Amino acid sequence: MELMSVRAIVLHWLCGLLSLSVMASTATAHEFWIEPTNYQVGEDSVLEAYLRNGEKFFGSSAAYVKAKTTRFDLVNGERTDSVVARLGDNPALKMQSLQPGLNVVVHQSNVSVLTYANWEKFQRFADHKDFPDMLARHRARSLPESQFKEAYTRYSKSLISVGSGEGNDVQAGLEIELLALQNPYTDDVSKGIVVVGYYQNKVRANAQIELYEKTADGEVQITLHRTDAQGKVVLPVRPSHSYLVDMVVLREPSDELARKKKVAWETLWASLTFAVP
Repeated sequence: MELMSVRAIVLHWLCGLLSLSVMASTATAHEFWIEPTNYQVGEDSVLEAYLRNGEKFFGSSAAYVKAKTTRFDLVNGERTDSVVARLGDNPALKMQSLQPGLNVVVHQSNVSVLTYANWEKFQRFADHKDFPDMLARHRARSLPESQFKEAYTRYSKSLISVGSGEGNDVQAGLEIELLALQNPYTDDVSKGIVVVGYYQNKVRANAQIELYEKTADGEVQITLHRTDAQGKVVLPVRPSHSYLVDMVVLREPSDELARKKKVAWETLWASLTFAVP
């Protein structure tokens, strides 16, 4: 057997084990985000970014698996480049010949499925993400309260400064998305950074936003916020800190998804990461 074939088989096996590990941990570790090695890089530097799954802004890195990825792009203004990654790459993103300005990494996962053994675990998750009426909604649909399934999809973005870092975040057309109205690397964000939540290309009013703030020493503080009628929220930020912004939609699945995946509920997760110099 040729060496390359052996390498491909080994990588596929390792990625399979990693994917199973990530899926197994998802019941207690929900957030998924893009975390670059450096949020500010030079034009001649290598841009590296990890796909992470965990909680409280700490988690394991996931190797790139094409079969689990719907979209993986690097956007700079009106220019969009597909991220070229190979099976097993970790960090999943590693690019050179960068365009100066604000680069936005956009990643969308495929649909995954999680089984809840009991209602209490699902209720804790629903309460955490601000869906306290789930038991009534669940019973109204005559669904089982144990061994039921949830489908979930991740929509992640990361703002990275290349060279001057000038430019703006872009609305990437994701079904659920967070958009920063200021550039944290070039604009004055001393009074906070304004972020807009979108769902199906419409602003999402009165939605819970979870903000994770990490110091240079790795200490994390978590605060809850809420969008206004225009879908906007002002998030407090400080220099020399990195941030993860999280927003979730919990909805009934379409008839097609429910039939195909045998799921009772569907969640859509939006995340946005950036740093403040």
